[in-house]
Amino acid sequence: MALAQSTFRALADPTRRDILVMLRDRDLTIAEVAQNFDMTRAAVKKHLTVLSDGGLICVRAQGRERINTLNPKGIKPVIDWLTYFDAFWDDRLSTLKTIIEKDTK
Repeated sequence: MALAQSTFRALADPTRRDILVMLRDRDLTIAEVAQNFDMTRAAVKKHLTVLSDGGLICVRAQGRERINTLNPKGIKPVIDWLTYFDAFWDDRLSTLKTIIEKDTK
């Protein structure tokens, strides 16, 4: 569950969600990501670290640069969590519907 928590933490910030959208199109260096935001490179690096800790991106060294890549499998803990609650509420609402229909007959 720790991975799911760090994934949710990573997704909680709109800047990090914007970074994920940017990485959808291509791999980017820290400098390339930073060009799109009004913040320091160090602040962008912190956001990228949170995304990496959440399993949403992979970071690899290429010479002196760090290349950030979207990790589509990283969203799986979120999907699993949402799927559980989707099934939970489907079951509860189906039960409620059955009870209401029984009472109206």
